[in-house]
Amino acid sequence: MNSTQYSFRSGDRSPSRAAWRALAHGAKAAVLGVSLLVAAAPAAFASGTEQLKAFVAQVKSARGDFVQREVKAPSKNAPASGSVVPTISGTSSGTFVFARPGKFIWTYEKPYVQVLQADGENLYVYDKDLNQVTIRKLGGALGASPAAILFGSNDLDKNFTLRDAGVKGGIDWLELTPKARDTQFQNIGIGFRDGNLEAMELHDVFGNVTLLTFSNIQKNPAMKPDSFKFTVPKGADVING
Repeated sequence: MNSTQYSFRSGDRSPSRAAWRALAHGAKAAVLGVSLLVAAAPAAFASGTEQLKAFVAQVKSARGDFVQREVKAPSKNAPASGSVVPTISGTSSGTFVFARPGKFIWTYEKPYVQVLQADGENLYVYDKDLNQVTIRKLGGALGASPAAILFGSNDLDKNFTLRDAGVKGGIDWLELTPKARDTQFQNIGIGFRDGNLEAMELHDVFGNVTLLTFSNIQKNPAMKPDSFKFTVPKGADVING
């Protein structure tokens, strides 16, 4: 994969629902995308693939910050030349914390507050503006989705074909292609620098791209047993399904 260098153009600050569909599409979450953390790699690795496998093996839990950008696919009527500047259709940011497998809290803080939380059994999607909680069974649906890279087990080879994609801007990239046919993704790019996960690119079948960058990572922090227990906010409507 050739990691794309984008010149960003400001777009409307739309909600992050489409982005989360990209990250956790396999879990049928209402919002993405997925997304990331710094690997606990003791030294530089020879390839992005080795760094990803070290991340999955060594980082059992983490917390940090993320910035997420949605890049719209060029219009069908756009000129075929390389002069077309990709348009940012939405930018969001927030925090995450996870404990693999299947426990995480992915919080959008800007431009709108929204929380996606999983306790290993259920996925809770809380929309603050609507004061509404949607509850779904998590099951094994994370397996073939991009969310599995962050929150799942270490069976990446079962669900993805991994390929090193070279170095660009000092970052080692690899490409993951889903093996499942019923996926909305063409490929997923992940970038590491010296064992630290720097970025993630989700390329869907329509030509749209979700860009994730990560910062302020703490790896394997101490967590309380009830860290991922979800409490329904007072007065919130609850929807099951």
